Amino acid sequence: MSETPHPDGRFTPADANAQVWADGNPSAGAAPWAPPQGRPAPPAGYVQPPALVAAPAGSLYHEQARNGRQGALGRLGEVLLVTVLLAVGLIAVTVAGMAIGHALGLKLAPDGGDRVLSDPLADEAMGLVALAVGIPVVLLAVRACGRRPAGTVVSVLGRLRWRWLARCAAVAFPLMALQMGALVLWGWVEDGPESLAGEFPGWLPLLLGSAVFLGLVPFQAAAEEFVFRGWLAQFFGGFLRSPWPGIVVASLLFALAHGFGAWSGFALLFYSAVWWGWLVIRTGGLEAVIAIHTANNVLSYGTALALGQLADSGTAADAPWQALVLELVCAPAYCLLISKLGARYGVESRSPDHQLTLPVRDAVRSAASSWPAGTPPR
Repeated sequence: MSETPHPDGRFTPADANAQVWADGNPSAGAAPWAPPQGRPAPPAGYVQPPALVAAPAGSLYHEQARNGRQGALGRLGEVLLVTVLLAVGLIAVTVAGMAIGHALGLKLAPDGGDRVLSDPLADEAMGLVALAVGIPVVLLAVRACGRRPAGTVVSVLGRLRWRWLARCAAVAFPLMALQMGALVLWGWVEDGPESLAGEFPGWLPLLLGSAVFLGLVPFQAAAEEFVFRGWLAQFFGGFLRSPWPGIVVASLLFALAHGFGAWSGFALLFYSAVWWGWLVIRTGGLEAVIAIHTANNVLSYGTALALGQLADSGTAADAPWQALVLELVCAPAYCLLISKLGARYGVESRSPDHQLTLPVRDAVRSAASSWPAGTPPR
C-alpha cells in the first residue's frame, strides 16, 4: 500500500496499481478528493507549500522575518499595511469614543487642546484603546505580508512566555516604584510640598480610574512594544544582519511618537528605547520590555490619579531633567539585571525547532517546508 498526497498537504492511502486519472477523469480507484475534470493531477510526492514559514532554527529575535518568503515588494506592502491600519484604527476608535461619550452625556474638549473628551479619565481610556489597536495590526501584517507565524513577533518561541513575563514584572514594578519615589523625593527637596500640589479625588474616582488603567495600560504598553521593539526591529532585521539600525530607528520613532516636549523628555525616551531594544534581542522576546513599560505607565497614571492631576498629566516627552538623570541609572540597571535573570533561567534568545514550540497549526505548516518530496510525516 502506498500513500497518495492530498492537495491540502495530508496523505491518504491508495492502491499503488489504481489508475487515478484516465483522460482527466477519476477511475474507480481514484481518491475521493480528485480534482475536477480537465485539471492535471499533482506530481508524485507533491507536498503543498506551507502558508506560513518560520525563520530557521538558531535565528535571533530580529531575524525572525528571515523566512525566505518576503521580497522588497512584500516588505513595502507590509509597511503600507501597518501604516494604513494604524491610521484607520486610530480614527475608528476616536469616532466610536466620541459617539459613546455623546451617548453617556460627556462633552467634547474645547478646541486647541490635546484632548477629545472633556472628562480626563474617559479621554485617557479612549487614547489607550486607540493605541492598543497596534497589537492586531502588527500580528495581521506579519502573517499576511511576511507569511510567517504571527507569534514570532512576541518571542523566538512564537508565543508569549507567561512565566518569564511574570518574573520580569516582579522586577519591573518595584524598580519603577523606587525610581518614581526618588523623583518625588527630589522634587520635595527642591520645591517643598508644592511639588505634590493636588487634591485627592475621592475613593470612588480613584478605584474607578485604577480599574480602567489596570485593565487598559497593559494592552497599550504591549502595543507600543509590538510596533517599535517588535515589528520595526524585525522589519530591518529582515534584510540587515545587525540589529542596531532597527533599534536606533525604532527608538527615534518611539521618542517622536510621544510628541515634542522638553529636550530632557526626548532624550529620556530615546535612551530608554535603545536599552529596551538591546534587551529584546538579548532575551529573545518582548516580555521584559512589556513588563517595564506597563509598570512605568501604571504607576505614572496612578500617581496622577491619586493627586487629582489627571487632567494636567502630560507624556514622558515632558519629563524634567531630574527624571533623565534617574533614567540614566535605572534603565541599564533593569536591562542588565533582566539579562542575567534570563541567562539564569535559560530563557531562549534564539529560535529552536519551531515545530516543537509554535501552536500546533502553525507548527505543522512550518514543518511541512522541510519535508523531502515523497516522504510525508507518519
